[in-house]
Amino acid sequence: MTMAELTDLALAPALSVSDLEIRSARGPIVEGISLQVRPRETVAVVGESGSGKSMTAKAISGLLPNGVTATGELSIGGQRLSLSSAAPGWKGVRGGRIALIPQDPFTSLSPRHRCGDQISMPLGRLSKAARSAAVAAALDEVGLPARVAGQYPFQLSGGMRQRVAIAAALISRPQVVIADESTTALDVTTQREILDLLARIQDERGTALILITHDLSVAAGRADRVAVLYAGRVAEDGPCADVLHDPAHPYTARLLACDPPADVRLPRLPSIPGSVPQLAQVGDACTFASRCELAADECRTSAPALVAAPATAGDRRVACFRGAEFRLAETAPPAVASGSTTVPPSAADEPDGGAVLSVRDLTKTFGSHRALDAVSLTVAPGEAVAVVGESGSGKTTLARIVVGLESADSGAVTFRPRSGKDLARQAQIVFQDPYSALNPSRSVGSSIRDALRAGGRDSSEVPGLLEMVGLPAHYARRRPKALSGGERQRVAIARALAVRPELLVCDEPVSSLDVSVQAQILNLIADLRESLHLSVLFISHDLAVVRQVADRVYVLYQGRLVESGAAEAVLGSPSHDYTRLLLSSLPGASPKGTS
Repeated sequence: MTMAELTDLALAPALSVSDLEIRSARGPIVEGISLQVRPRETVAVVGESGSGKSMTAKAISGLLPNGVTATGELSIGGQRLSLSSAAPGWKGVRGGRIALIPQDPFTSLSPRHRCGDQISMPLGRLSKAARSAAVAAALDEVGLPARVAGQYPFQLSGGMRQRVAIAAALISRPQVVIADESTTALDVTTQREILDLLARIQDERGTALILITHDLSVAAGRADRVAVLYAGRVAEDGPCADVLHDPAHPYTARLLACDPPADVRLPRLPSIPGSVPQLAQVGDACTFASRCELAADECRTSAPALVAAPATAGDRRVACFRGAEFRLAETAPPAVASGSTTVPPSAADEPDGGAVLSVRDLTKTFGSHRALDAVSLTVAPGEAVAVVGESGSGKTTLARIVVGLESADSGAVTFRPRSGKDLARQAQIVFQDPYSALNPSRSVGSSIRDALRAGGRDSSEVPGLLEMVGLPAHYARRRPKALSGGERQRVAIARALAVRPELLVCDEPVSSLDVSVQAQILNLIADLRESLHLSVLFISHDLAVVRQVADRVYVLYQGRLVESGAAEAVLGSPSHDYTRLLLSSLPGASPKGTS
């Protein structure tokens, strides 16, 4: 084979899909999507929940659920495949030449089987010794010790479980890997380790990577090309550095504006009003027209084609009638420095008697593991205090002790004395996953009425609480499954406020939400702080979010407090090596391929 032929082979797409359409009994889910990804290339697919990202990933990996069908043309490594998951051509391809790394390895890995058995499943018939050797090599490649083969998933940390899932996906040496939100729930340092691992394996093996994510910072730092999906159609695609630096579609620009900056604090986070519609409801119109400030009659009556983006360089395409007129500056508000925001008096400068919450020398152990080691903090009236650190640093244990869901081994948790107020009425918690926090069999109104009764308040206040969190009164009749993720989190906040607490404890309340919905929830918390003079203890591993929320920051490392102070000082000029490590691990400092 000549050098030219070898070059052509290397440049040939590892995966190509054109005119992909996915339908269910309710109508179209995705239509007109075309993607190519070459060896060693990373293509990011971004967009809000409901845009069709994960369904696209399932279609091109032959994993569509029953009742969902797909049409279009698909080839992997030059082999044409039917988009029917049951087609015989998928044998040896799914899990072999193409592999999917799921979002949550805790639910995708079987709790009843050892990790080694699950990693070796794609290998087929091999001797026991050969399987053990292959598993040990796969574990070593993802940076895990051989002993993990004999462990169960529940015995591992989140980062270790994700590495097991990666080992299972890569053991068959696939040509194409799809990572479906595979770093969403991880802290910044673990996230960086996982993404670095995937990049190294790409380089060594020549693997093509499709990165499904709603985190634009991850896409900016890791992808060569990006496709922006909205309501089942491609809004814009092209080189990642171009698209995310100079978007040609209003939706891309609004998403970028919603992404909280890590270096400045905004007076208010931009958000996108409304939610993503279903493609079946859009009909023959621009999918973004109902949420777009620039929409004209043409946008509401016909769907724009995906064509070369006007006034842009490079291989750019955009589906927008107003693309020639559009500029990011028309929609994105200016940023302001963190120090320009008003910060309430610091509890660190007050006696404990002036603090809403005072934690002193809190210690907690689980077996031989010390989760908290003499941790102390205070929260002043009306103040937002953040506690940051990696998974396992003790953040959630601290939050659970503060609201009485765990008991400390030693130390004290003290609230400002209020006559007739028990702990439940002084502090309430909002959890990371509102779906699991709400009873799926009960209506929104029933859940809030229970909380009102517990607080000695009248159940007639349900409509007022829903209005307070930005939801219409008729949502009281709905059940959690009928709501979006952001709407469920608003309900969880309304329920927490039903007892009129002085302190709202937020445990990773936006980590699973899209950036646009995340911005809405963070703005809501800021509004509630002001209108109710509410104090907030904010638990998070996302330092960009913390920058927008917190007046002061406490940094936990392996259960010990290593740094604290004003948010501007801690995040702007950290004094501890661990804080500097957290900040250096933030994704997307500069797009891939740029200086």
